[in-house]
Amino acid sequence: MRAPHRGQIPRGAAHRPRQSAQKPVTAASRLPSPRPAPAPASTPAPAAARQPAPYLFLPCAAHTEALLGAEVQRITGLPEAALTLQRAGVAIHADADSQQLLALAMQLNLHSRIAQRVLIVLAQGPYQREDDLYALAAQLPWEQWFTPAQTFKIEATAQRSPLKSLNFAALRIKDAVADRFRARQGQRPSVDTQRPQVRIHLHLDAQTQQLAIDTSGAPLFKRGWREDKGDAPLKETLAASMIAATGWQPLSDAPLPLYDPCCGSGTIAIEAAQMACNIAPGLQRRFAFEHLLPHQPQHWQQLREQALAQRRAPAAPVFGSDIAHRMVDFARRNAERAGVAQAVQLRGGDLLQRLPPCAQPGILLLNPPYGTRIDAAGSAGRNLQTRRQMGFSAREFSSDDDGAAFFAQLAAHWKSHYGGWTAWLLSPDMKLPGKLRLKESRRVPMWNGPIDCRLFRFDLQARRS
Repeated sequence: MRAPHRGQIPRGAAHRPRQSAQKPVTAASRLPSPRPAPAPASTPAPAAARQPAPYLFLPCAAHTEALLGAEVQRITGLPEAALTLQRAGVAIHADADSQQLLALAMQLNLHSRIAQRVLIVLAQGPYQREDDLYALAAQLPWEQWFTPAQTFKIEATAQRSPLKSLNFAALRIKDAVADRFRARQGQRPSVDTQRPQVRIHLHLDAQTQQLAIDTSGAPLFKRGWREDKGDAPLKETLAASMIAATGWQPLSDAPLPLYDPCCGSGTIAIEAAQMACNIAPGLQRRFAFEHLLPHQPQHWQQLREQALAQRRAPAAPVFGSDIAHRMVDFARRNAERAGVAQAVQLRGGDLLQRLPPCAQPGILLLNPPYGTRIDAAGSAGRNLQTRRQMGFSAREFSSDDDGAAFFAQLAAHWKSHYGGWTAWLLSPDMKLPGKLRLKESRRVPMWNGPIDCRLFRFDLQARRS
């Protein structure tokens, strides 16, 4: 796989760190830079340029491209040469027709835990004005993908585009699609901005336009099992990226236990338990590709049956706990819907008091609350009473030490009871190692929505007597 391009700095959290930072690319809709060289200046219009074969693009959170690339290879068996790591995504160039490409998209929608969606990139080319957008869209065989009886929507994103109105750009694409259908089939599909059957993605950068069909529909972090959630639930795709970054191998011959002592509504623990049971993340939801003409229902049913047959008893012990008993109840209900109620042990308890859930040292993986994610009393002392009512201890969110005392106590507790474990903490606080008084062995950049975080690794040593 080719190395990713250097990324820009995504949007800051609520506190907005620096106004001089460049605006981010929204990973959910970011398409890669075109693979071929741009058309020469003498080319009169993008429509005259020869288009490369359609290919797949899987958007992901920035800094998780390599993790996604490894996952794609594991799922598909494609060679490394077929994948190109882009900023905030992975492109897959396969020698395939539309049906074969959609079959590959089905497989990835069903099994990928890290991708945010799966797009089929149909065309790309240079542009200068809205008419260039129309010209490129009008030449595409939309009638091969859906019918006039179906509804569609244009979703437009841009970065450094010279065009003044994204809405007008989307309107020109809509006109091109409608006019193509009217000219070829005598009728045009209707637009539905709320629940369209087909979503067409337009992405513009400073010089290039790209058009893609979305095969996922709802973002892939929506697995279909979460109904109970807390104040700021971790997205399932981020939880899966965190687990992948630790190198945890739940299906190995000697898997380590994994424990989230700050589990909230259970996202990390449930993702881990599904991995330990080899449960495909897309088994409980519907996908947009089911509305596309190349869709083969029999092949999709075969993929689902294969995934169902691959489920197994949990191969690795998974644990979760939280000081808020209400959140533990949420986690248990979510685990039941996710099919892993018997594969994960969920308990209540204070993070500073919980002893190891098993004798074998393993992996601690947690996303502790912080001020920009939850309006907690961590640094400013806000809403302390509310947090207490939800079950959080006063010492966990002390109002006078910016969390330093809490993290010092946490490190002392871990040294006393968790020697031999490896702790991974996701936090936006770059000073976290100092507050823990521990030296990190790794720090992995990750984005929790708009919040710039690091996944810190600490190799815990038993306290010397």
